Amino acid sequence: MDKAQDLDTLALATAERLARRHVGVAVAVVVGGQVAYAAAGTTGGADGGTPSADTLFEIGSVTKTFTALCLARMAVAGTVELDEPLARLLPEGTAVPSRGGQEITLRHLSTHTSGLPRLPKGMMLRALLRPRTPDPYAGCTADVLLSGLARTRLGSTPGRRVRYSNVGAGLLGLALARRAGTTYGQLVTTQVCTPLGMSSTGVAGDASRPGRLAQGHDSRRRPTPPWSLADLAGAGGLRSSATDLVSYVRAHLDCGSPELAEAVRLTRQVEHRDNRFSWMHLGWRAHRLHPRQGAHLQIWHNGETGGFASFVGFDPETGTAVIVLSNAQRPVDAPAFDLLRTLQDQATSRDARPGTL
Repeated sequence: MDKAQDLDTLALATAERLARRHVGVAVAVVVGGQVAYAAAGTTGGADGGTPSADTLFEIGSVTKTFTALCLARMAVAGTVELDEPLARLLPEGTAVPSRGGQEITLRHLSTHTSGLPRLPKGMMLRALLRPRTPDPYAGCTADVLLSGLARTRLGSTPGRRVRYSNVGAGLLGLALARRAGTTYGQLVTTQVCTPLGMSSTGVAGDASRPGRLAQGHDSRRRPTPPWSLADLAGAGGLRSSATDLVSYVRAHLDCGSPELAEAVRLTRQVEHRDNRFSWMHLGWRAHRLHPRQGAHLQIWHNGETGGFASFVGFDPETGTAVIVLSNAQRPVDAPAFDLLRTLQDQATSRDARPGTL
């Protein structure tokens, strides 16, 4: 069996494994210059067809890596500075919390070290009062977010420790769009998607391609409405396809895109240790496996909305990457990590053999 067939088999095995508990799944694997796609299950739409490499899925918090890359591009261009206070990018008079004499900076927002809570102020109460709301983030307009920010107390001094924050990532997207004089969706298109030829990626209002968005399903596999996230889109509002995300991870694997190479390098130059085993880059989580597991580097992010789950992971040292997209609110991480490690092991074994290319 040749290398391409091996990749096809591995991708299909993962798609079929996930489809047994999900509804529909699309998988893509990258090893050097080789790419394989596989899918299983159904899109859940009227036609009930199998997902394809071009089917659109909500990618949830994988969006945060796009927001981080926008930050890096704008920093490289001199439009913003990583250590610029968030307050400078928000409307004049906006109250931004601080702690220990430290202001929240753009770097803090992208590495989840701002001290901000996970959810916007008052959102938990609204969810309890309206438990059946299809999109809990639908009311997160800029006015609501900034009003809540003024009433928020930080859980730690900015820059001190990692505390995962959806509201922080959403505020970063909102702030960057304000500095650029555009919407978040247009910002991502200009800074990331157009340079990489990713024509199918965008926020709900910008990526309304009839018939291509898979039907989302909750954890019990019941159909559920899509999410938009309003002005919190920078935290999880993008939709994308396996095809587009292959272009995206390739740009991160070899920094080969001339327009984005310096920005991609910057995202990985920034590191904040979460603990002795893992750390944060700009937007990305990262860890290195134990030597008994191959000591591989894994840079990754997952995502989940009310009807979808996603995973994007890669290793620039072995040139391998895995993309998994599902239209059910069930985690896909374990099979995705298993597949990534298999690819890494194979790449390392191949490179170690005398005479291999």
